[in-house]
Amino acid sequence: MKFLSILPLAAISAAIVIPDEQVMSQVAIESQHAPESAFEKLPTKKQAITQFENTFSKLIDTSKDAFDEAVDYVTEAGENVYSKAHETGFAVQEWLDSASDSVDDLGKHGKHGHHGHCKKPNMTVYELIAKSKYTTKLAALINEYEDLVELLNGTAANYTIFAPTDKAFEKIPEHAPKPSKEQLKKVLMYHVSPEFFPAGRVLVTRTIPTALDVETVGIGPQRLSINLSFKLLTVNFYSRIIAINIFGTNGVIHGVDSLLIPPPKSADIIQFLPGEFSTLELGLLKTGLLKAINDTSTHVGGTLFAPSNFAFQKLGPRINGFLFSKYGQKYLKALLKYHVVANQTLYSDAYYKAESIDVEENGVPKGYFHIDLSTLLEDKSLSIDVGRYGRFISIKINGFSTVTIADGIAADGVIHVVSNVLIPPKPVDRGLQHWEGEDMSLEDFKERLEPLIVNEEL
Repeated sequence: MKFLSILPLAAISAAIVIPDEQVMSQVAIESQHAPESAFEKLPTKKQAITQFENTFSKLIDTSKDAFDEAVDYVTEAGENVYSKAHETGFAVQEWLDSASDSVDDLGKHGKHGHHGHCKKPNMTVYELIAKSKYTTKLAALINEYEDLVELLNGTAANYTIFAPTDKAFEKIPEHAPKPSKEQLKKVLMYHVSPEFFPAGRVLVTRTIPTALDVETVGIGPQRLSINLSFKLLTVNFYSRIIAINIFGTNGVIHGVDSLLIPPPKSADIIQFLPGEFSTLELGLLKTGLLKAINDTSTHVGGTLFAPSNFAFQKLGPRINGFLFSKYGQKYLKALLKYHVVANQTLYSDAYYKAESIDVEENGVPKGYFHIDLSTLLEDKSLSIDVGRYGRFISIKINGFSTVTIADGIAADGVIHVVSNVLIPPKPVDRGLQHWEGEDMSLEDFKERLEPLIVNEEL
């Protein structure tokens, strides 16, 4: 059996973070595109939720054939739903917001997700994987690690396994070199969560902790991002969940159609996506910040608020021309420092710090949550407001800028894509005046940043 090397994994991980169709095709992540007629009849809110429920709510007896039955069913019926899912730039956030009541109802099917009719589990999650005809390659890999077999057979926790099917392994390039045993174990641990996430809980969750402990994100394990779109439920934006709620005596298994690869660093992700972040990348390179961000010896975890190319365009040609000239580089460095938070990793539903945690169990509480995050720009913080109800989350920065794509999982923290370049507030008589998207002259821009560049060196 041939495996991915860690270097090719980094390229694939780019698609994990940002759902960019061009990048996904470039790294050869297999996806199924609907015919052009799919645009004519995109499913309505109620139809989409009903299709999701009907596809995944088939009653499955928890037996040695549970995984096989689940995958057989999805192969037969699930493709009818997937055929309507075309990977486009469709902005699903509005659709999700309007569908919140329906999705919430779907998440209330109960702990076991089968409306209470399934039999009592009689096998561990390891035994279910080992006996399934659809997970022979995954079972073979797990069998190489006695401690992992023992873990998945044990009762130390109710585990959640995102199990790639044998077809998922067929996506690995044929001539890819074999990674080390240590690297492979990290990949396997990234498919396991030590917490219990049946389908209803997965559906209303944004990020899930895994069994992969890394020192580079802060006090807490590496996480998975759960996404809901016209591709239905996906993990890390690209791996579709194709079978749910195969219960074992010590946890639950969900089948996925692609391997889950631990992501690269934030700086690498920005470089992998020039179509989205070429302006940000150029700015980070010109100011030396790209190298600083990439050096994990200087920080433990972090949050990067990444303005897209379009966000920079909103500043106008005069300000951009000045920033990227030799006269404006100090301003550019100060501006970009204001987008970088070190030693604090704020996901949409979890919060890690480098040394200690202030939020109980690393969680961001439901409802309203406010936090000020110190940036690399001396004495300047970002005011973050998180509104959270289930998986429906709104993140505002300085009361105005919106996070458009949240939870870009990175090896050294998290990336949030922002709708506007973040500009430090201007001191006024009665406090601070935040920029709220109004037209800004170059003179006003320089006035806001001038007091902050005194100690900047390039």
